[in-house]
Amino acid sequence: MPEVKVKKGSEINSPSGTQTAGMIRMNAITDLSDQICATVVMIAKPRTSSDVHHHGEEDTIVYAAKGQGAIVSGPNGSIRQELSPGDFALIPAYAEHQEVNDSDSEVVWIIHRGGRNPIVHNLEGWGKS
Repeated sequence: MPEVKVKKGSEINSPSGTQTAGMIRMNAITDLSDQICATVVMIAKPRTSSDVHHHGEEDTIVYAAKGQGAIVSGPNGSIRQELSPGDFALIPAYAEHQEVNDSDSEVVWIIHRGGRNPIVHNLEGWGKS
């Protein structure tokens, strides 16, 4: 019979994927399911942005828990969508995007992905590998 697994907040301290200056990504539920994983938090320090990146074959769901942030996407980063606490976003597999925090406060997002472990492919810029 399958067992329920719990990961305590105090146990969540391992980095998730490639890190970007000013952005902290920490693993929560990984290597426990073949179909889903959770990068428990993405913390964006004030006035920071991630590298342009994608998550390979993994779809990503973002829940905005704290702060005012944005996801930039589209051709050459031409689309900017703001996220406030309580908002959700779906980032399709291979969609190039960038997390942005233009505010003076931290932004915290809860991130879930399809797949056993989170994938982050940082790019040299929009449309580049």
